[in-house]
Amino acid sequence: MSTETVTINSLGAQGDGIAHGPAGPIYVPFALPGETVAIARVKNHGTVMSTSVASPDRIQPACRHFGPEGVGGSCGGCSLQHLARPAYGAFKRSLVVAALKSKGLEPEVGPLVEAEAGERRRVVFAARRTEKGLLLGFNQAESHHIVPIEECPVISAGIFARLEAVRTIGLAAAGADAFRITVIESLTGLDVAIDGVKQLSDRQRRDVTEAVLKLRGIARVSVNGEIVIEPQKPLLDFSGVRVSPPPGAFTQATMAAEEAMARLALDHVGKAKRVADFFAGVGTFALRLARTAQVHAVESDEKALKALDHAARNTQGLKPVSVEKRDLFRRPLMVSELKTFDAVVFDPPRAGAEAQCRELARSAVKKIVAVSCNPLSLARDLAILVEGGYSIIGVTPIDQFLWTPHVEVVATLVRR
Repeated sequence: MSTETVTINSLGAQGDGIAHGPAGPIYVPFALPGETVAIARVKNHGTVMSTSVASPDRIQPACRHFGPEGVGGSCGGCSLQHLARPAYGAFKRSLVVAALKSKGLEPEVGPLVEAEAGERRRVVFAARRTEKGLLLGFNQAESHHIVPIEECPVISAGIFARLEAVRTIGLAAAGADAFRITVIESLTGLDVAIDGVKQLSDRQRRDVTEAVLKLRGIARVSVNGEIVIEPQKPLLDFSGVRVSPPPGAFTQATMAAEEAMARLALDHVGKAKRVADFFAGVGTFALRLARTAQVHAVESDEKALKALDHAARNTQGLKPVSVEKRDLFRRPLMVSELKTFDAVVFDPPRAGAEAQCRELARSAVKKIVAVSCNPLSLARDLAILVEGGYSIIGVTPIDQFLWTPHVEVVATLVRR
């Protein structure tokens, strides 16, 4: 380890400050461009010891757990609480611009649709049994150390108010090893999904059940995908369509971001009569689209697809919704199958939708909405579509994960 003084030149893709050293870049968490900082350096990683010149964009963090001096250690959940909003928004937008430019694409990228504190309705906690009870919090960056959470300005008030209930349930299910607790705030209460523990004993199952029956605001508890107790079906609302997701199902992390993405998709699809929704999940887009168009929803997760199908069949006023279980990474819809659709919406995992985009690039589909949580894989997919004859008419970055370097993107395309 060596100690030296460096000037921060830029922010890296993970939100770290970057200084240019003789041997290459030095990554300094919690430092901002323009700052002069003394660091303790190990290889190309620096830890701030003191700051002699601070950035005018530096602000007071919103949370006591943030930063190198955070209570209990540096919570790994946020990396950018110290950056003022204008610079923060510009940074997130720049991630999208840079990713697109790396593939030779330079469409107009809109301003960041901002997130606000207290919006996160889906949270994944790290947990471990200790002599004092259940340690519940978030892992320190690049570490298995769990920082116990005393406050969190990101998560919803509904989740934070029930953290003690979550601890009680988690403790009843805990074994010797660390595990995960995913909590979703639904319309009917918290949906608590515990993963990474051994199969529950009969005693643990009873303890979990008894704990939930004594608590308020818990809709369901599942362990490793199996429902242990479900006082009420957890429900999500997709513009008036109620869906009960299966345990551990993917949901958008905030309602505000979900609605922003859906609004962009619906506006672009417009009056299309027949729409395909790829990587449909539990119906975030499909069930909204079905208000005005026939929808074919394709998804590899059978339980998610069943939830989507059940909601569609039990909601009045929707156009027909057909569902298909299919792995679009291995078996994308071919050109011959795409010819009946006026528009396509896709929202894949971080790996993107390369195989499907290669088929879309050869199709006659008039409009495409590409949604992504990974600007790099999105840029690759958009480049395929542009080469195949599509024009990008809009790119909107959306801040779903506040104070992190993660950014959602919605891109809209038309066939030239």
